[in-house]
Amino acid sequence: MVGRRAFSRSGDADEEDERLGVEDIETGLKKPKPKFRDIVELALAKQATDQLKKQLTQDIDINEYKKYWKSDDEIKRIKSKKIRQYYKKQNERLDDWLEVDTVVKAMSDSVMDSMNPDADNDGIREQEGGVQASGGNIEELLPQDVRDRRIKDKRTARRAINVNVLANILLLVAKGFAALSSSSLSLIASLLDSALDLLCTVIVWSTNRLVSWRLETLQKNFPVGRKRLEPVGILVFSVIMVISFAQILQESVTRLLPNGDHSIANLPPAAIGAMAGTVGLKGIIGFFCWNIKTTQVQALVQDCKTDVYFNTLSLLFPLIGKAAGIWWLDPAGAAILSLYIIYDWADTAMENITRLCGTAAEMELVKKLTFLAFRFSPLVKGFKSITAYHAGDNVWVEYDILLDEKTPLRRTHDISETLQYCAEALPNVDRCFVTCDYTAANPGGHAQDAAN
Repeated sequence: MVGRRAFSRSGDADEEDERLGVEDIETGLKKPKPKFRDIVELALAKQATDQLKKQLTQDIDINEYKKYWKSDDEIKRIKSKKIRQYYKKQNERLDDWLEVDTVVKAMSDSVMDSMNPDADNDGIREQEGGVQASGGNIEELLPQDVRDRRIKDKRTARRAINVNVLANILLLVAKGFAALSSSSLSLIASLLDSALDLLCTVIVWSTNRLVSWRLETLQKNFPVGRKRLEPVGILVFSVIMVISFAQILQESVTRLLPNGDHSIANLPPAAIGAMAGTVGLKGIIGFFCWNIKTTQVQALVQDCKTDVYFNTLSLLFPLIGKAAGIWWLDPAGAAILSLYIIYDWADTAMENITRLCGTAAEMELVKKLTFLAFRFSPLVKGFKSITAYHAGDNVWVEYDILLDEKTPLRRTHDISETLQYCAEALPNVDRCFVTCDYTAANPGGHAQDAAN
């Protein structure tokens, strides 16, 4: 505590403690503080904060942009496909801007009110803002409708993952029975696909739970979070998928050789029913998960789509081969399907590798972050640079803002930290870093050879 004294008390010391309004080390009681000075300090601090809030919102009217938004009915009445696509893209952009505006308006009050809680520097907080009240969990500072929507999305994603786990268990049992009752290599490939589907879902489910755990030990070991475990899990599964279907490809080529097994695969009705059920069930799951835009669920959507194609062809190749008496159609079909799976999941693996290595953010997200910078234009001279790059599924952002060289430290801090919290409140951003400069001619702030 500021003003505590370890030496013996004296009259002068007591007078000094009373002047500062600190805690008496002997009695543990707070001595009275001059109320007038506190009131003045708090009033000046609030005045400075209110000035920043006003500047941040005074010239921005988001309703001006809403008039360019077109409803679904208006877009459907447009005959040109290109023009319809143009207005759909424009609606998405306007939705992004509206989301940014909502975040800025919600966060600016809470964040700026959290600044300078001890205005008279006596070691006692006279006020606390939303950041202190929420313990730094800034999602709690967003409007209730935004929070409800995000909670609903997370709950829906978790439900989709759970349903997919149950579906894959049932399909694995059905396909196992079908593969055992048939000699079709295409059915064996389909059985392997279902087994790996279940493994993929377990990996996604496990990483999703691990990321959400709030254990203190995990937070110390992973100080910036554990969200990168999710793409790592998908990457591990992609490698397993590629290796497994390379084995199926090898077996297919072996059967196609002159000394291979040239017998025609037999497909009993139970096997046909199991495969048809797989196509139908996976199609239904993929359809209902299509609009859930989270990485884990979109990976499952991709998996469902692949299953529909894969199992349809796995069923057709042996059926047509049996009907036409073509022995090579089943192993050739299995080879084609294996090549497709290897290509598809190798592409998924490469996508996750590049994201984990820090590839640039998508242009649509960069435009969204640029609009956030525009929302802060009344408070800054300009933006020297905006850099956004993946650190897993989501991105890290670096803003380099320009301020007048005579800008007080307090104003500089409040502007930059408010921008940081607003960026981190966006759903696609994990971390944001804001640096300040007084001229665009200064160096970029990072060693060039360190980035190579």
